[in-house]
Amino acid sequence: MTNLLFSLNTVTPVFLIILLGFYLKRCEMITSAFIDTSSKVVFNIAMPALVFAKLASADFQSTFQIKPILIAYSGTISFFGIAWLLAIVLTKEGKDQGAFIQASFRSNFAIVGFAIIFNIFGESGLSKAALLLAFVMPLYNVLAVIALATTTNLQKQIPIKKTIKEIVTNPLIIAAFVAIPCALFRIKIPFFAAKAIDYLAAMTLPLALIGIGGSLHFYSLREYSALTFIAAAIKIIILPLSLILITIFLGIRGEMAGVLFVMFASPTAIASFIMARAMGANSELAGNIIVATTLGSVITISLGIFLLKSFALI
Repeated sequence: MTNLLFSLNTVTPVFLIILLGFYLKRCEMITSAFIDTSSKVVFNIAMPALVFAKLASADFQSTFQIKPILIAYSGTISFFGIAWLLAIVLTKEGKDQGAFIQASFRSNFAIVGFAIIFNIFGESGLSKAALLLAFVMPLYNVLAVIALATTTNLQKQIPIKKTIKEIVTNPLIIAAFVAIPCALFRIKIPFFAAKAIDYLAAMTLPLALIGIGGSLHFYSLREYSALTFIAAAIKIIILPLSLILITIFLGIRGEMAGVLFVMFASPTAIASFIMARAMGANSELAGNIIVATTLGSVITISLGIFLLKSFALI
């Protein structure tokens, strides 16, 4: 009973804030323009501040582990391939295939995942999550571009140089690369700068979660229902279950096991909708998968944390 309450107390606050965002949008207390603007603030300023704050103060001797990074990479690439094969079998429409593939593997780790990890492990868990994010974020972006460009026949419109530039100039990647030397060489951040960064970091999760809630739409959930629920099952059930079993088999326990589980089990990233729309894929299908995985992950993440806690794996 204690472990069940722990898992519910960990996950429920995160999704209550998402629900609040949905309610505020329905009541027109926040608008689509507010959501777009706040999302840009989160992505370009607040989230990079959070990543920098956690990485710059991290103890890399205890935080950096190559095995979890390899698990994250191999698992993501493997399920990227599996999702692609399934997409070919399930639909002949390239626009549907691209949206399906991307939404099946791309995780909302930076927002939903970070919030849950903080509730479970506190600051030390966030440091490990931030380091893992620094390695996984470029992979997500590269695989998403490959899937969308290939399936929608837009290869000529996506120059390699432009893609590389977008990855290199990603604010989260920049924050990570600036923060890592600070941690390695114990560079002291001036108090006033550190405090300002902490203020920015503190607004990241609530503002982002409200934005996620405000972005959810349920009116089209019945369309593309088969593709939606198969992708959702891959993202929040099959992917996390498979990879957490591998993680445990390889002897990873404690905080890092929990961080990996939350990364794999987090719902599909809102960015998958934005990229699908920008690159000519089926953005409506992408949106449906985001809704389905966000709702479903309330149960799957809670159950996963309960089981991991019950077997003393985290």
